[in-house]
Amino acid sequence: MLPETENLPELVDPKDYYTVMVHFYRGELGRIMIWRQRLDVTTNWAIVGSVALITFGLGSKSHTPLVFLFANFLILLLLTIEARRYRFYDAFRARVRMLEAHFIMPVMMRDSRLLQGDWKKIMSEDLLLPSFKMSRFQAILKRFRRNYIWIFLLIGGAWFVKIWIEFPDSHSPRGFWHALTGSHPLPPTAFWFLFGTCYLTLLVLTVASFLMTENWGEFSAKAMRRKKWLN
Repeated sequence: MLPETENLPELVDPKDYYTVMVHFYRGELGRIMIWRQRLDVTTNWAIVGSVALITFGLGSKSHTPLVFLFANFLILLLLTIEARRYRFYDAFRARVRMLEAHFIMPVMMRDSRLLQGDWKKIMSEDLLLPSFKMSRFQAILKRFRRNYIWIFLLIGGAWFVKIWIEFPDSHSPRGFWHALTGSHPLPPTAFWFLFGTCYLTLLVLTVASFLMTENWGEFSAKAMRRKKWLN
């Protein structure tokens, strides 16, 4: 049995405590920067991959429009990978924001009364048992609305242009529908299954992302007055 906490001597003096906290803050800041870079890498993969497939699909009439369906599934895969990385980034960012709000700011304001709440207990529990601060689906929605919705729109637009330009009969709704289903070697049943799965998923993500009422960015939309920086 360990002795009661109140009977234990002070583990560190205040100077050492502040030193440890500063190094802890720098370490957590380094972690979120690493995960931030990994997020950027995944987004770059998605952009480069989609542009390469679009270029290939539009490069020749002999290239099947089915490449755009493949591009959608590839970007969906990268979206799930980026969502996983975003959950790690968000978990470490939450620690950094807690330190900035409850430790750095009171030191800057020289007001110990701002050091309130049970943030130390919450931080300690998170260090013992790290946990994600959002679900996988929430992370997917955030990254989809922030970046990936534009990539999917680009792929869909390129698919439309491919059919519109290379199939003259597609300039009517019925002709476009026929060109969409008959311009590739895939059986109609398999095509509609893949097509429906892909765009039903995108529809669900679009609706859910715009119905979500959480704050989407890391910064408040309310800008600080410029004169506060100049004084």
